[in-house]
Amino acid sequence: MPDEPWRDPARSVDERVADLVDRMTLREKLGQLYGVWLGQSTSEEQVAPFQHELVDDDLDWPELIKNGLGQLTRPFGTAPIEPAAGAERVARLQEEVMAAGRFGIPAVVHEECLSGLMAHGATIYPTALAWGAAWHPALVEEMAATVGATMREIGVHQGLAPVLDVTRDVRWGRTEESIGEDPHLVAAIGTAYVRGMRSAGIMPTLKHFVGYSASRGARNFAPVAAGPREVADVLLPPFLAALKAGAESVMHSYADVDGVPPVADHALLTGLLREHWGFEGTVVSDYFGVTFIEKQHHLAADAGGAAALALAAGVDVELPQVRCFGTPLLDAVLAGDVPESLVDLAVTRVLRQKCVLGMLDPGWRPARPSVPSTVDLDPPEGRALARKVAEESVVLLANDGVLPLRDGVKVALVGRQADTDAAMLGCYTFPRHIPTAPEGVAIPTLRSVLPHDVYVPDGEDAVAAARDADVCVVALGDESGLFGRGTSGEGTDASDLRVPGHELLEAVLGTGTPVVLVLLTGRPYALGSYADRCAAIVQAFFPGEEGGPAMAGVLTGAVQPSGRLPVSVPADPFASPSPYLGAPLARVNGSSSVDPTPAFPFGHGLSYTSFEWTDVTSDGLTAAVTVTNTGARDGAEVVQLYLHDPVAQVVQPVQRLLGFAKVWLAPGESRRVEFAVPPEATAFTGLAGKRIVEPGDVELWLAASSADVRQVLPARVEGPVREISPGEECDTRVTVS
Repeated sequence: MPDEPWRDPARSVDERVADLVDRMTLREKLGQLYGVWLGQSTSEEQVAPFQHELVDDDLDWPELIKNGLGQLTRPFGTAPIEPAAGAERVARLQEEVMAAGRFGIPAVVHEECLSGLMAHGATIYPTALAWGAAWHPALVEEMAATVGATMREIGVHQGLAPVLDVTRDVRWGRTEESIGEDPHLVAAIGTAYVRGMRSAGIMPTLKHFVGYSASRGARNFAPVAAGPREVADVLLPPFLAALKAGAESVMHSYADVDGVPPVADHALLTGLLREHWGFEGTVVSDYFGVTFIEKQHHLAADAGGAAALALAAGVDVELPQVRCFGTPLLDAVLAGDVPESLVDLAVTRVLRQKCVLGMLDPGWRPARPSVPSTVDLDPPEGRALARKVAEESVVLLANDGVLPLRDGVKVALVGRQADTDAAMLGCYTFPRHIPTAPEGVAIPTLRSVLPHDVYVPDGEDAVAAARDADVCVVALGDESGLFGRGTSGEGTDASDLRVPGHELLEAVLGTGTPVVLVLLTGRPYALGSYADRCAAIVQAFFPGEEGGPAMAGVLTGAVQPSGRLPVSVPADPFASPSPYLGAPLARVNGSSSVDPTPAFPFGHGLSYTSFEWTDVTSDGLTAAVTVTNTGARDGAEVVQLYLHDPVAQVVQPVQRLLGFAKVWLAPGESRRVEFAVPPEATAFTGLAGKRIVEPGDVELWLAASSADVRQVLPARVEGPVREISPGEECDTRVTVS
């Protein structure tokens, strides 16, 4: 048995960590509270806000690690590197960290993994908005487990995903990274991702806690106008659900919520997250977030003051590199301005995670590929899974019968998005994050896989080609890029929602040839003027490296469209978009000249087959329906259950999603979908600011979309008004038989 209790795996985690903390000096404790970002300099492309002002080109690695190190920042995601060489380099760095520190504690290695591991040559999966469009949590869980296994193989421990920000205004550039505009959908898909990552031994990091997506005017890094009920009932629930699923790490948001940035909000990070919700993991800063307390929010006069505020609020680890939690925080503690007990709290949480990961065990060694030549970040099984997620995320918005394309039909393919791999990739993919990197994985374009007779990117020749064809497929959309380097992505917000390339679309529509509009985007665009003029509209949200074949499969009928909208598609490009999750005054009420009705509603999506809903039953807070495929093709129906609360003590949304089931059926096949709604699933924040269950009459709406309600079922919540605890929050139970 080891002489020092912290080295003994037979002892409890808490006992081991307490013993280790007692042995550490203040400098050694602080060494665990920050990361180091090697290989990033002010000359590199900007991948984080204000990076060029804040990155230090003169990092002294030996000096930084002599007292230990908390994290290594993105050793694979910052520059192109071969996977085996990268894993070997990480292993060497870990050995240097362990040799330099008195206790030999390795660093946690973190990477971005929203669309798969964000590294050169790794499989590029669809972006998070596409996960939402798939409405298939089990598939997302499988994807996350596969991505996590790849990360683990090369020595990564922590993933900076999922994004649980609920979309409030689709003009926001990071809409592509969000899962959707409904908290239940975001929670269901996000918790599936968490389960998948954890099953592979990777710590997922929930971001961005909280309010980031509700910024004024949908501007990145802008103040947030959300009130306390919107925060509590719309923005917070996905985070609580994911924590209950086992997430061990949370990243604060860049927001300024009613004058208090989350990075400095003790009531949020300690009062709510830790004391009320019982979270015991770590809070990591979004990149440079602690520095922004001083530089952007102006709540501190210097770096030491910023560190003091963040640490007191509940931030444990400063990322991506040390600026405030090193010497400035050391000086503040030595001066008596910051109690060392706060440092002890943070380092205890950090070391607890390292202990759980086995990093404090005797004999721990960094991961090294046993056969370097076998390290493949884009294996066939990864590509197959990326294809599956992409296929299930494509949404058929409209179709007059022109799709699937028939043999013998003369097809003109136009639009630059048909012939560029950029059409498939979100901003948190390696080629778009580091656009000057060498070519990585092969990404088939729509042009390369869709049968067609002629392809013309744009211009008069495209119009002529359309006029001469039986059908014209017009591929339009976004090219993602950070901070204005594209049309979608972090810091790339929209001032209006006109379809990119709408001039070409109008010109082709003028020919009279039936037009199939294909959208490859990071957000929905306004389609009010096209919904009735296009023969068909097909929407994909940055579908990843296999997005071209997935889209071609839907167009030709080889793939049955099964996606549903995770966000409403607006009608007017110049009106502020309105999510479906709105109060009565958010709907048409005759008092405004602006109509908020979407062109296509949340939850909408068509199929190439037909479905019949029969034998609807209800009993109390339960509902059931039998769904039958009455067509000639395989297909999937997404059965959705919404709550309508007609009278409540505070204004409620007209409807909100309680549960859903994606049901695949062969021709003639039937399945029974049953929903059991616990009273706690109807909870909301009442007049006193507490989450309550309020008794009374409600309605359960069985629906194929938020606007396609098939059955209204009266129900009642029984009992007294009662406050519920975080542990009592629960979701609708869904059974498919």
